[in-house]
Amino acid sequence: MTALATLSLDLPDEIATQTLAHQLAPLAIDRPRDAPADAPPGPAAGGRIHLRGDLGAGKTTLVRALLRAAGITGRIKSPSYALLESYKISNLYFYHLDFYRFSDPREWLDAGLRDIVRHDALVLIEWPERAQGLLPPPDLDVELVYAGEGRRAQLTAFSARGQAWLTALNTPDAASPSPRKPPPGGA
Repeated sequence: MTALATLSLDLPDEIATQTLAHQLAPLAIDRPRDAPADAPPGPAAGGRIHLRGDLGAGKTTLVRALLRAAGITGRIKSPSYALLESYKISNLYFYHLDFYRFSDPREWLDAGLRDIVRHDALVLIEWPERAQGLLPPPDLDVELVYAGEGRRAQLTAFSARGQAWLTALNTPDAASPSPRKPPPGGA
């Protein structure tokens, strides 16, 4: 996989993580930021987002906030035990997967999950590294690492779609959290 763009963000608290999700949601569902919450997703909605980080780093917090911002109502459960939670708004499916419990990378294939990793759905995968290269590249990879009381988010685009999302997130109207250039040498 070749990274096309990277954006690093300081997320000092859970609210900053939720703010990032609220900024990303309209991009992923192709809905203008000022559209009503019940507006249907646009024609370019969908994509794949991989979420990486230690236990408790904020992956599920980010997913829940993104799904809420996209218009999902009702209970949003973690798929830690079920492997998959799915939702639908209008003609867009949302799939939230968690591979934490996988001990063999082929388990996601054995579970029959290959067919839902589609471009016309929004697919959010926690612990994608547990599939060890069997997944197609994400549009956006989000790595959350502990940084004192907060987190540091490293967002990396691997497609034109992901690159467009990062460009939109890195604009002046994308208020807090504030983007920063990655330090020399990467992370």
